[in-house]
Amino acid sequence: MNTPNLPSSTASSASSVSKEGSTAPLSSGIINGISRRFRGFLPVVVDVETAGFNAETDALLEIAAVPIHMDASGIVYPGDTVSAHVKPFPGANLEAAALAFTGIDPHHPLRIAEDEGPALKKIFEPIRNVLKGSKCSRAILVGHNPAFDLAFLKAAVARTGVKHNPFHQFSTFDTATLGGLAYGQTVLARAIAAAGIEWDSSAAHSAVYDTEKTAELFCAIVNRWKELGGSPV
Repeated sequence: MNTPNLPSSTASSASSVSKEGSTAPLSSGIINGISRRFRGFLPVVVDVETAGFNAETDALLEIAAVPIHMDASGIVYPGDTVSAHVKPFPGANLEAAALAFTGIDPHHPLRIAEDEGPALKKIFEPIRNVLKGSKCSRAILVGHNPAFDLAFLKAAVARTGVKHNPFHQFSTFDTATLGGLAYGQTVLARAIAAAGIEWDSSAAHSAVYDTEKTAELFCAIVNRWKELGGSPV
């Protein structure tokens, strides 16, 4: 979640990005080394947009995910985006301030939202496909202040009973922490600017846009660390 308040040419390698809300599958690609790089975990960048801060009571409205791939030379890059608009679950709280902040109208007729269960399956299935091809045992959620995103993800899984959640239950990679280490910046927009990545503030607070930009930032930091000789792969 992008809360309010190392230039590298490999920061945003070409990736085939699906349209927001699409069902396009993620490409498994050639990512054999990524399992060794992250101790058997597949980094998957996730962002959620919500109607508040309480994962148990407030609605999950958007979710997007981007798996991280690795090429033969050990450079990481964002994979394809998968995303879903989500209908508020029955009885969900909708905080007016949160909706004003994100600009999301949960009841807009053109929103094409789906229930939490089908939305989670749309996100999880392609991630599991990438896991199979990567020799990774589990996905690890990458996010900006990812405890927020993971909490909403886990709450939705608990509500729906969806099986085979690919994500580790508590471990995450935090780009706020990594951005502070690499660039001295913990705010997403500022860390991205420090990394030399393009940022459009008018597009922010869309799950797809924030996820894709966070993925670029994560890759920029990991690849820069490799350039400096710190990567084991």
